[in-house]
Amino acid sequence: MKLPSPAVKLCNKLLDLEIEPIIVGGFVRDYFLETTSKDIDIEVYNINSLDNLASNLQEFGTIHFVGKAFGVLKLSFDGYDFDISLPRTENKIAKGHKGFEVITDGFLSYEEAASRRDFTMNSIGYDFKKNKLLDPFNGINDISNKRIKHIQDKSFVEDPLRVLRAVQFSARFNFKLDANTLKLCTNMVKEKMLEELPKERIFEEYKKLLLKADKPSIGFKLLDKLNALCPELKATQNIPQDKTYHPEGDVWTHTLMSIDAMSQLKTNNEKKDLILMLAILCHDLGKVEATTVTQDKIRAIGHENILEPTISLIEKLSDDKAILKEVLPLVKEHLMPSTLYSQKSKSPAIRRLSTRVNIQDLSILARADHFGRTTQDAKDKIYLAGDWLLEKAKNLNVQYDKPKAILLGRDLLQEGYKAGVIFKKILDAAYEEQLNGTIIDKESALKWLKTIF
Repeated sequence: MKLPSPAVKLCNKLLDLEIEPIIVGGFVRDYFLETTSKDIDIEVYNINSLDNLASNLQEFGTIHFVGKAFGVLKLSFDGYDFDISLPRTENKIAKGHKGFEVITDGFLSYEEAASRRDFTMNSIGYDFKKNKLLDPFNGINDISNKRIKHIQDKSFVEDPLRVLRAVQFSARFNFKLDANTLKLCTNMVKEKMLEELPKERIFEEYKKLLLKADKPSIGFKLLDKLNALCPELKATQNIPQDKTYHPEGDVWTHTLMSIDAMSQLKTNNEKKDLILMLAILCHDLGKVEATTVTQDKIRAIGHENILEPTISLIEKLSDDKAILKEVLPLVKEHLMPSTLYSQKSKSPAIRRLSTRVNIQDLSILARADHFGRTTQDAKDKIYLAGDWLLEKAKNLNVQYDKPKAILLGRDLLQEGYKAGVIFKKILDAAYEEQLNGTIIDKESALKWLKTIF
């Protein structure tokens, strides 16, 4: 197994210290998936503790000792992030993700240490000293067969987060769950074991599903199969749509297609992409309440203004108010690119839109919404409304932000106005005129100012 140079240097150093390094976990799995990773986990054997190891590795950079009870050293070196840990066994002694008794032992057999891992594909090791792959649970074979298979029933059910890990792995690698693993996960959901998990751990798995999978829909379909789908999303199933605009089917089908479309439009800015993925996931939740069927017409008028399901879903996943603050305007305005285009709206409407939402982000969201269907223009990846709006926004310099106010408080002072309540009224009125296009520079602003008194 070919390792990057920093890993080779670090492993050779460990051997010099008479410590036997074994590369484990995701890096080895990803090697067989033919993907690269900058995160490398190393289990160290033939050592009692990590207490003295940090000082011996200082030549590689700053060492961080994380969770002394678990025995993990963290090191960043030449662009790679290393986790160095002792092999360990775990015993469940209480409910929750912290309810484990952890026993580290640098003299365990690799098979015993690997048996605590979740899936066979994550139990493969690479013995650096012997230049040998270690595969006690046939993980390589399961990778070849695109199969996610748990190792032990008893240890697997002790950590309910593994259900969500199965989901995001399934979507990321397009793997199927082994029949016994699927049955075990289904029982864990049925017994409400996921309710033991803290919100932040759940959200981390959802983020991996949304950000790392080419087709996140695979994961959400699996959540549905496991009866673990959020009720806000479950409610979109069988909600009909007008076949002219949505020949693909119900709101659930459109949502799945839209999140897959968004996965192909990501910006490589993780924070922005997370907001966009959450917004597209939620963009049509309001249709559950708004949809009406009359005289063979299906409408969902005003669904973009029904934000309670979005708030409910986001708050189930995260307590970060900043996320909700960014997602809500995108959901509320997601129809505006098509609406403004169909109305051939003028500059004032576009400027006003920029005061409510980031137009660049909104255009990406609306494009994913448009591509998440089976109309011909969606198949051809044509979205004229989005192209039109972006061009207009660029020309008006409001692609990323609202216009900066031209008339300011200091201008009023220079014109002899005294500070007070009137200031805000004047400045607000001036900004409205700026959005209308009446005020375009300082000269026109001052000219307007003289007309209001």
